[in-house]
Amino acid sequence: MSTAPTRQDRVRQVVVTLSEIACVVGTLFGIGVFGTRVEESSGGALAADATLLAPAGPAFSIWSVIYVGLGAYTIWQWFPRNATTDRTRRTGWLVAGSMLLNATWLLVTQQGWIWASVVVIALLMAVLATILVRLGAHAPRTRLERVVVDGTLGLYAGWVAVATCANVTAALADSGVEVAAPAADWIG
Repeated sequence: MSTAPTRQDRVRQVVVTLSEIACVVGTLFGIGVFGTRVEESSGGALAADATLLAPAGPAFSIWSVIYVGLGAYTIWQWFPRNATTDRTRRTGWLVAGSMLLNATWLLVTQQGWIWASVVVIALLMAVLATILVRLGAHAPRTRLERVVVDGTLGLYAGWVAVATCANVTAALADSGVEVAAPAADWIG
């Protein structure tokens, strides 16, 4: 591990920062500042009461914690000591990709493209799973890193895992797939 950030480290830091900005802009669409709130987009297919697997409205407050964590990660990765670790180098580009996929998912739902949103969230889940595997290969150096990096990305991956199931269910329901009450309750 080198002590001074390389040109590649600087490029990655800038891309992560730009991805964070794109993620924030996508979020502004998703909460209805610029567009339609997620639960009202896609014809209501993603509303909290649309399917048995749809998370309840208050569950979405976890996104505040995730977004604050992603902001903290973006700042954290700018410190020279953090920019040059194997963990940061092996995951930074993927974190940037996850933020871009998150913004893409929000924008796709604005268009009502429910099956496209399934593809995007599946890609997002794959990226987050890869990040977790790579993080697991090297222990965090500090408690701060454990909270900012592992905590944020673990929470993010956990929520996206739940959201992926809910998104697939919403797409199936929106496509007219119906499951009878006892079976639907069991599956849910």
